[in-house]
Amino acid sequence: MAFDALKVKNDIVKWIQDWFSDNGPGCNAIVAVSGGKDSSVVAALCVEALGADRVIGVLLPKGVQHDIDVSQALVSHLGIRSFTLNIQDAYDGVISQLNEALGSENIKDQTLTNLPARLRMAAVYAVSQSMNGRVANTCNLSEDWVGYSTRYGDNAGDFSPLSYLTVNEVKAVGRVLGLPSEFVDKTPIDGLQPLTDEQKLGFTYDTLDRYIREGICEDPAVKERIDHLHRINLFKLSYMPCFKYTPE
Repeated sequence: MAFDALKVKNDIVKWIQDWFSDNGPGCNAIVAVSGGKDSSVVAALCVEALGADRVIGVLLPKGVQHDIDVSQALVSHLGIRSFTLNIQDAYDGVISQLNEALGSENIKDQTLTNLPARLRMAAVYAVSQSMNGRVANTCNLSEDWVGYSTRYGDNAGDFSPLSYLTVNEVKAVGRVLGLPSEFVDKTPIDGLQPLTDEQKLGFTYDTLDRYIREGICEDPAVKERIDHLHRINLFKLSYMPCFKYTPE
């Protein structure tokens, strides 16, 4: 069945309206704006659902961000309020303490990769609590499928408009929303490393999206890698396991 981007866009807008009616009447949608397709589409959906006066963008550079002008352009395009919080000092402070406590030789590369995402989400929630907000999650199905997100970092949030849409479906919704190509088609990159998302994953989003929706992947090695990443990252999509105590 062909993807009906207009219908899906309208359905998401209605869903956002209903969610806020139940979970935050009068509250603002707080969106971490990276300038990429996901945060751009989420911000635009929130504007259509709630009005520009109830959407706040948070720009979160770590030191100098070479493409922050794209984030600033999105905020201007949508006509929303925004705040910029540079996480460099917070990152340096935590790393300094880690070096002192653990020794630099014991700090893993993955720690250095994931810490900025978690600091960013802490900053977004700080803005949200101070600005009568609810935090938008900006993850999509393709990234979630292979665990390309940081737990308690970019995969956190209070409501998630795109979690069941693939990358290409998100782009289609973005075009229906009238977003310029610079936001919808921007090469996916996390802003923390020089490699693109697809370079780090080892396959394209087109390949991943087709596998998710049609179950087809011609390259056995790529299929095996996708299945492996999906399997080992399923825990990110589940609520933490809890011991269930039942009083006698």
